[in-house]
Amino acid sequence: MASIFDILGPVMVGPSSSHTAGAARIGMVARQLFGRQPRKATVYLHGSFAATGKGHGTDRALIAGLLGMKPDDMRIPESFEVAKEEGMEFSIAEKEIKEAHPNTAQVIMEAEGVNPMKVQAYSIGGGRIRVCKVDGIDVNFSGESNTLIIRNVDEPGMIKEVAAALSNAQINIATMQVFRDKRGGYAIMVVETDQIVPEEAMKELESKKGIIRVKFLVAN
Repeated sequence: MASIFDILGPVMVGPSSSHTAGAARIGMVARQLFGRQPRKATVYLHGSFAATGKGHGTDRALIAGLLGMKPDDMRIPESFEVAKEEGMEFSIAEKEIKEAHPNTAQVIMEAEGVNPMKVQAYSIGGGRIRVCKVDGIDVNFSGESNTLIIRNVDEPGMIKEVAAALSNAQINIATMQVFRDKRGGYAIMVVETDQIVPEEAMKELESKKGIIRVKFLVAN
């Protein structure tokens, strides 16, 4: 059954829910995964995003999201100017991405003192998105639910450690997916939770051997 959101669409600065609101969400989720505002961002547009994105404001919406603006922020049309004022360098180019969804963007983020991060995501309409790659590892999540993203070394016992830490914090796991680049390489756990994961539990996870990065996306 369709919801009111499906029929009316998101509250947004137009003109397109897929090319504008969705693009802003891609930028915003990428920023959340990076954990800060990038000092430098390189954005690649693929398919329909590349062909019609400029007219729909896709480029400005992506930069707006990286600046922390939500899809209904009235400053989205001025995001390039805001980025310059805040000292965030950026570049935008077209790119053919093999087997990618037509509404796909790749975002590479850099900042002092942290490793660069590459996020690939696509817009599915109505302001909704799917994140499909993080640092080259295939993933699949929307960020619409409370979502814990854990980058770790692929070795035995990691899932048990994460589950135990969440259980100790009285956090119920709704879904868990595990993705990896290769056996014994690096993995990403995507854990959707019923509750917001507290800072103490995040710090406990970050302290565990083999865990590289922990980020939490609050449902939106």
